[in-house]
Amino acid sequence: MNYNRKDYSDDDLLHLYRGILLPRMIEERMLILLRQGRISKWFSGIGQEAISVGATLALDPDEYILPLHRNLGIFTCRNVPLNKLFAQFQGKTTGFTKGRDRSFHFGSQEHHVVGMISHLGPQLAVADGIALADLLEKKRKVTLVFSGDGGASEGDFHEALNVAAVWNLPVIFMIENNGYGLSTPNSEQFKFNYFIDKGPAYGIDTLQIDGNNVLEVYDTIRQTAASMRKNPRPILIEAMTFRMRGHEEASGTKYVPQELFEKWSKKDPVENYERYLLDEKVLTARLLAATRDEFKVSIEQGLEAAFATPMPMADIAEELADVYAPYQQIVEEPKSEQQSEKRYVDAITAGLRQSLEKYPELVIMGQDIAEYGGVFKVTEGLVDQFGKDRIRNTPLCESAIVGIGLGLSIKGKKAVIEMQFADFVTCAFNQIVNNLAKSHYRWGQNADVVIRMPTGAGTAAGPFHSQSNEAWFFHTPGLKIVYPSNPYDAKGLLNAAIADPNPVLYFEHKLLYRSISAIIPDDYYAEEIGKAKLVTEGSDFSIITYGMGVHWATQLMQTIPEVKADILDLRTLLPWDQEAVQATVQKTGRVLIVHEDTLTGGVGAEISAWISENCFQYLDSPVVRVGSLDTPVPFSPPLEQLFLPIQRLRQKVEQLLQY
Repeated sequence: MNYNRKDYSDDDLLHLYRGILLPRMIEERMLILLRQGRISKWFSGIGQEAISVGATLALDPDEYILPLHRNLGIFTCRNVPLNKLFAQFQGKTTGFTKGRDRSFHFGSQEHHVVGMISHLGPQLAVADGIALADLLEKKRKVTLVFSGDGGASEGDFHEALNVAAVWNLPVIFMIENNGYGLSTPNSEQFKFNYFIDKGPAYGIDTLQIDGNNVLEVYDTIRQTAASMRKNPRPILIEAMTFRMRGHEEASGTKYVPQELFEKWSKKDPVENYERYLLDEKVLTARLLAATRDEFKVSIEQGLEAAFATPMPMADIAEELADVYAPYQQIVEEPKSEQQSEKRYVDAITAGLRQSLEKYPELVIMGQDIAEYGGVFKVTEGLVDQFGKDRIRNTPLCESAIVGIGLGLSIKGKKAVIEMQFADFVTCAFNQIVNNLAKSHYRWGQNADVVIRMPTGAGTAAGPFHSQSNEAWFFHTPGLKIVYPSNPYDAKGLLNAAIADPNPVLYFEHKLLYRSISAIIPDDYYAEEIGKAKLVTEGSDFSIITYGMGVHWATQLMQTIPEVKADILDLRTLLPWDQEAVQATVQKTGRVLIVHEDTLTGGVGAEISAWISENCFQYLDSPVVRVGSLDTPVPFSPPLEQLFLPIQRLRQKVEQLLQY
């Protein structure tokens, strides 16, 4: 192996040696513990240590790194305390995730490391968001994110590289090419020769390095990062390497030809570098032994402390409390009494504008939202006032943009993301339910992201532009869901959602944009998330609904003036107002739940079940539900009208009143 020390001092070379030796010694100890049954799982990085170590030591300590399974050297080179690291591996409370996640599935702001989730690809976009924050703050920093050759087949890889190229984000995309995705060889994963071939297609520079040569990795990253700090842009680096053990220990290595092990064992990154330093008289046998003894003591002390820590004491209150970032909302009243008439769409625009003024760290992203103003013109005019740094057109890449939102949040910023249609959120589903929603529960990092969701049918837009998909997210702990039915709430709840440090899905019904108006305050105000509101009051029965259902219910009750009903607008679906629901059920004893979403598995099913379980003694009749047909949303207006619950609403009311 060719080591070119250039002008690096002996101390520099020894620093690299200490960096690469410690993770190897930890790995060797972990394999023994695994065989003894003292740890449950291990993803070995033996053979690949040079990449993690060289890259980490080449960066500034406050530059973020996003690692994967086989990057132990990142954590050790960032001086993560071994007792805490080992406690993390064992699922102990003193780890980084309080026992809620394993191995490197965590982050640490103190060490500027953001760990992986099992889906691998989404972290690439998170790196984009961190780099974007640095760019917006004019900080000369780079972000480094890892991908394996297998994970690079995911769509997240393309989206993250494409956005980084378009926005000139200072991200180093480090591809560890070890020849296999678990057991699948590269020949069955892709047809190109090397990942550096991909660079020109994205318009970015690429480099290929010997991933087993720690000095080459260090020097390359050091020079690359220095160049990127002066001239921000993404660079893809392909590190050629090989893992000497299985994907994880239980998977074995029978699928790998023996000759590959023989070839790559000669390129062992630790043994070769150690031999080079001994030959160069930089390292002596005495210093080598002393270093190993030092590390052995540190490892054993760390293990002893971790093993001595008891397993977590499961506590319901603590588990539930950590799902969301702590936040005591302040309901803000407008400072002036000035009011004006605004349509639903104008109220949302006003909320965005005033939140942008209130929070200089707020960035809005979405397709066609800048000069064009979005397909529904909600963001029209904002770019003129706040500029394209904060009102950002994006490529068609919903997953990457949501990941970028999390990256911005890691750097203390806020993000509002517009889905062009709520239907398109499927392309970002993984980022929302596995990254945003679980981030605080897993490692205490809030996701300060609002996703605006133009939703609903009634415009003859067919099955891919009309869905009511709030129930997809209603089941996911860690998210909040807001669904205003009128201009006053549209502005007040949007402001509240942006103020909230947790991820919020904000549904806005397309049919309401320009069909309803109201006199609302001109000044900034924020309503309370999680509180329902009585639209009308009556004692005959209760209608519990939200969104367009509020208007359907109101219009129906105007046609039967002899009957008086409570119409409860939930306004927030997660968390929903159980106290208000119980109050109206207790008052009337009869309940009709209305929503535009398809009936089966909708939000109404959960509320109905909750009422049956908690308010049964107040009921004078079964809880009745009405929703859309259990079909996709049809295109033709007559079919769409049949699909929607409007025609069945009166029948359900009559059925309810018969009890």
